[in-house]
Amino acid sequence: MTQTLLFACDLSAENRAAFARALRLAGEQGARLDVIHVLDPYLPRRVLHDLETAVVADMQATLTDIREDYALPEPQVLLQTVAGSPYAEIIREAHEREVDMIILGAHRKRGQPDLVAGTTLARVLRSAPCPVLTVSHLATQEWRDILVPVDFSLTSRHTLRETLKRFPEARLTLLHAWDIPGERELGSHGDYARWRDREVARLRTQLERETEQLMAELDKVPELELVLEQGDPLEVLMTRLRRQPPDLLALGSRGQLGRQSHITEQLLAEPHCDIMICRAW
Repeated sequence: MTQTLLFACDLSAENRAAFARALRLAGEQGARLDVIHVLDPYLPRRVLHDLETAVVADMQATLTDIREDYALPEPQVLLQTVAGSPYAEIIREAHEREVDMIILGAHRKRGQPDLVAGTTLARVLRSAPCPVLTVSHLATQEWRDILVPVDFSLTSRHTLRETLKRFPEARLTLLHAWDIPGERELGSHGDYARWRDREVARLRTQLERETEQLMAELDKVPELELVLEQGDPLEVLMTRLRRQPPDLLALGSRGQLGRQSHITEQLLAEPHCDIMICRAW
């Protein structure tokens, strides 16, 4: 069965990178690309009809320009407009078309996580029936290095499986961060330091065993590295993204790293790479 990718196009200049990535992914995966633009349903009917024609023509022109600029083959593409609330229509279309992935442009208010929560992007991420890809980098950038934060929950296992299924040739880094109780109060105490070192060694052994068991469940495991870092999970993740940004970050939508909503908003407001958010089930 042919896969279907859904790209929500807003015709902005910032949306062009996401459009190009959608075309590239559709071509590489042999998928059909459905491109939709959501119109204001409260416009007069005559205006809505004329606008629909103009929007479809603009999407077709943009598609042609991007294919020529990036030398991309043309996949099977469907261009359409729908009327309604943007996030609700994107979710509805994803359900009705049974799409395999939703592709969106990145949040424009960079550095302002407090403005992310009510955006179309954030709302789609909360309700999407499939992985959502938010694109901020050029489609010419290869996705060779993928970072997957893990806590070995069902959510992180599902995210890892989705990543391996979609990008089997990539190099994966599994990042696990943890806080050790008492570090601030007792960090310089000798007995505590010895206990901490034993706990860290025990945790590493346990996580390595968990990783081996997880890999045994999966087929065609690519090059993989397990990185363990002590500290607040969000701080550890953001520090790594700033210092050593991957090509793609794959993250579970719920239950991963704790305070998931805050983490997602921070990542969307400060996108150091493209991000794939996977549902929790």
